[in-house]
Amino acid sequence: MENLVWFGFEVPKRGCHRNDGNFKSTTLVDRRGRGSPGQEISVTSGRGAGLTLLAIETAGSACSAAVGRGSVVLVAERQAMRYGHAEALMPMVDRVVAASGLSRAALDGIAVAVGPGGFTGMRVGLGAAQGIALALKARLIGVTSFAAVAAALPAGTGAALVALDSRREDLYIQLFDRASGVPLGEPAAIMPAALAEHVGALAGNSRLLIAGDIAEIAAAALAGRFDTEIAAESAPDARGVLAAGLRQIERKPADGPVRPLYLRPPDVTMPKQQTPLATARR
Repeated sequence: MENLVWFGFEVPKRGCHRNDGNFKSTTLVDRRGRGSPGQEISVTSGRGAGLTLLAIETAGSACSAAVGRGSVVLVAERQAMRYGHAEALMPMVDRVVAASGLSRAALDGIAVAVGPGGFTGMRVGLGAAQGIALALKARLIGVTSFAAVAAALPAGTGAALVALDSRREDLYIQLFDRASGVPLGEPAAIMPAALAEHVGALAGNSRLLIAGDIAEIAAAALAGRFDTEIAAESAPDARGVLAAGLRQIERKPADGPVRPLYLRPPDVTMPKQQTPLATARR
């Protein structure tokens, strides 16, 4: 049986189960015939039309990758993890592209989440996306994790508050108009006690859909102040990166440099280079 190959990873075609119109999970098999415990992939038989993108999301508390054509997500895989993105990402990319049945040349672009989020995860995802785009001469599209979450939400009216884990006491947040997807203000790092005032200034009394991996924490901070609803399963994910990437291409045909989004300095910084004089004084 012929295998699909991407960056040296082989996936037997028998491992790529499809279910018409729906996603179906399956465990793929690597080139040595061993299963990949804990790693599931969702595949749809819908082929879609339009640009074909590979999406990568490593800024949050998971590692995920997806391939989509137009508005159809062909393949998606996600694995929860706080650390270890560097080891998990490229094999995951191998699997989703192989399971899509596409050739390398079929990818029109690489969409990547630029954060905010974990410093190491962000750099891993961005570095991988840049390398793949360069190798394939494909377009590189950077989208914020806020935009990725917002793009995956169902259509509606009112405002959406995306709240992401900063791994500190503050919250990473951004507001969006649900009907248009347009941001209502800039991304911010804000303490829970100041959240209600911030939301009121930007969204007024609009009905509020709260999404993101700390949506419950944000909702608790707003309790009794707004008409709120919490979006289910709305943590950052490569499917949202696909949707946000397409939306960005439609609104902004030309892309500028893709850089990570930091709302505060990283916890770990590189030491400053010492001058010979400073060394001699020790």
